[in-house]
Amino acid sequence: MIKNDLSDIYLDYIACLNKQDWPKLEKFVHDEVYYNGQRIGILGYREMLERDFHEIPDLYFDVQLLISDPPYIASRLGFDCTPKGKFLSLHVNGKRVSFTENVFYEFRREKIEQVWSVIDKAAIEAQL
Repeated sequence: MIKNDLSDIYLDYIACLNKQDWPKLEKFVHDEVYYNGQRIGILGYREMLERDFHEIPDLYFDVQLLISDPPYIASRLGFDCTPKGKFLSLHVNGKRVSFTENVFYEFRREKIEQVWSVIDKAAIEAQL
């Protein structure tokens, strides 16, 4: 897989998330996807994303940094949003917060098979 091709696939995946185009998710995510070491499958992955958008209605994935080294992608995502209630066990309750997520993906046959994610919870805590 070529670096530019994988980057393009990833950016299309992010666009899919931002549009909440859930039927298209299977184009980007492997049926047996793992999230932070736990196999959740594509249905669990979709449920996680749908829950995130329900709890954070103005959620938007902003790619701030993208590094492609096939079959891996490393990305720093920025968020500026207003979670409705609790988020990461923090009582945000509609307050606007900004934070980042560092996430690594492993692709297999042009689909995401593994996701490792770390959200900067300390940045959120500092704003509350």
